[in-house]
Amino acid sequence: MFKLLSKESNIFSIPVYIGFLLLIVITFNLLNFNTYEAVIAGITFLGIALGYFCFHSIALNYQTHLPLCLYTFFIFGLYPGHLDIGIAVSLLTNSFLLLLLTSTNEDIRRRSYVLVGSIVALNFIFLPTTWPMAVFVIIHVIATSERIGLNIFRFLLGTVLIVLSYCSVMFFFGFTSWNMDYFPFGKIRPAEDYMELMPLIPVILMLIYAIYDHFSNYNKKSPVSRYKYTFLLVFSVAQLITIVLYMNKSYEYLLLLAFPATIIISRMLKFLPKYWMQEVSLWLIIFSLIGFKAGTYFNLF
Repeated sequence: MFKLLSKESNIFSIPVYIGFLLLIVITFNLLNFNTYEAVIAGITFLGIALGYFCFHSIALNYQTHLPLCLYTFFIFGLYPGHLDIGIAVSLLTNSFLLLLLTSTNEDIRRRSYVLVGSIVALNFIFLPTTWPMAVFVIIHVIATSERIGLNIFRFLLGTVLIVLSYCSVMFFFGFTSWNMDYFPFGKIRPAEDYMELMPLIPVILMLIYAIYDHFSNYNKKSPVSRYKYTFLLVFSVAQLITIVLYMNKSYEYLLLLAFPATIIISRMLKFLPKYWMQEVSLWLIIFSLIGFKAGTYFNLF
């Protein structure tokens, strides 16, 4: 199977995977269908579907079927069947951030910082627990920009525009007070029981090994590959902070790591020295995700 998935894909392969994604979303929402759930399912579908195009944009996996297939299994394993509107919007905004910020063209990134600020502010409005993403973007701007002050101003300008627009709309509808339940720093609730995550241990161990292997061979990577991979790692840290601080039993938060985890593991599988290691690791990942899905769906743990 690994050899089959290692064949080169193209842009026409993506609709096939998106079709599987649409089937997954429809199947899990079929018995709980109403207008509100349909809107959330639509936003979720758009956010995850855009992730397939991000693989071609970031181009860290040699344009093979492997990351597309693994991403589909990650979504199947981690998607609970219904999402909070905040998680759904976060999946969509994360895909746009990946497309904008992984560009190696400084001019494109410079022109997009106002839009990036708007996206981060929108993300925070719908899901305040994603505040680490704003910190990540600021660090990214400082680390990669030639004109740091100007680009931070652009980022803050985009943020302020969305905040002012949001406050104006809320004032128009008569909402004139801030609900402290949406203040994320008072709602930190780290998980105390990790039993339900036990099936994911092989995936976690492979992620750790993949990161170790990357830095062990860091000097062999091209500058573009190092830049994009480092971006994904720091992006993942921002998502991981949100997951550790706020997930508790809301395992849908794990979907925020589906895309970067897919790229990191796919690259690790690509560079394993033996074919049997690649094949065994691939099936181990698939069965781990299916096991986690079964455990959470049927409350086995």
